[in-house]
This record gives sequence, structure tokens and C-alpha cells, in this order.
Amino acid sequence: MSSETTGFTIWFTGLSGSGKSTISEILEPELRERGHKVEVLDGDVVRTNLSKGLGFSKEDRDTNIRRIGWVCQVLTRNDVVAIAAAISPYREVRDEIRDMIGRFVEVYVEAPISVLAERDVKGLYKKALAGEITGFTGVSDPYEPPVNPEVTCYSDGRETPQESAQRVLAKLEELGYLRPA
Repeated sequence: MSSETTGFTIWFTGLSGSGKSTISEILEPELRERGHKVEVLDGDVVRTNLSKGLGFSKEDRDTNIRRIGWVCQVLTRNDVVAIAAAISPYREVRDEIRDMIGRFVEVYVEAPISVLAERDVKGLYKKALAGEITGFTGVSDPYEPPVNPEVTCYSDGRETPQESAQRVLAKLEELGYLRPA
């Protein structure tokens, strides 16, 4: 790999079940095939390991996202492509992470709650909408969509996860983070 190649972070944000992890899993092998070192930081996995013990208050959610952001910064600085797939509900903290990392591409995975509730195998949206779960992001707790993400993926059926991943790759090429395949 040439010296011009450096790490960067792809930050997936979106509601629970929107497809952040699915698209990340499609991107990871593609980026490896192009010669990059890649690490995926999935929100659920991070919560179990790096952020164990944190709750779901705004403060704890912000702490969780800042931890993921710090790891992404370290990976990016060390010539690794960091892929973060976390709800990250608050715009201010996402912007803080963007500023901290610098080489940052925000990907918003958008889907309406009606679609997410329909495909929710755990039934969490149904419970949240019925008031059985409180503090559920997008239902009884805020989610602030990005104002100007580099890429918006539509996981409501307008595009497949593979098409979303291809759009992310095309944007990474356009921004100069990846050489064309």
C-alpha cells in the first residue's frame, strides 16, 4: 500500500434495526479485499465489552458513543479503517466525534419506525410503542438524524443492503478514501 493511504472512520447511525450492522458486514470484506485493515465496532458488541455497566440515560449513551469514537480515532490514526455501527442518537456527540477523528464519513441508515417495528424479531418496537419499554430511541427517547451525512442509505425497501454498501463504497472513492475498484 502506498504512503498516501491512511485510515478513516465510517460512522453508521440510525435507529435500532435499520441495517447498520448488515451494511457494515457487507463493507468489511470488500475493504479488506482492497488491501485495508478493517475493524468493525458494532454498538451491541461494544456495549457488552467496552461499555459494560452503562445504562441508557443521555449521559451514559454519550459516554458509550465517546468511547466508540475514541477507539475509532486510535484505529484511524494507525492506518485502519474503523467502521462504527451504533445508534448514536445525539447529533452533538456525533459532530464531536467527527471533529476528533477528522477522516470521518457519516452514513445515515434511514427507515421509518413502521418498517422497523414490522421487521423487529424481538418485538421491542411493539413494546416501546405500547409503553412497556421506556427510553427507547426513536419512540420515547429522541433520535436526531444527521443534517448533512455523506451518505444516506434507505433500508425501507428502496434499496437492498448490497446496494447501500455499493453507494457507500462509491462515496468513499469520490472522497478519495478508496481507490476505484
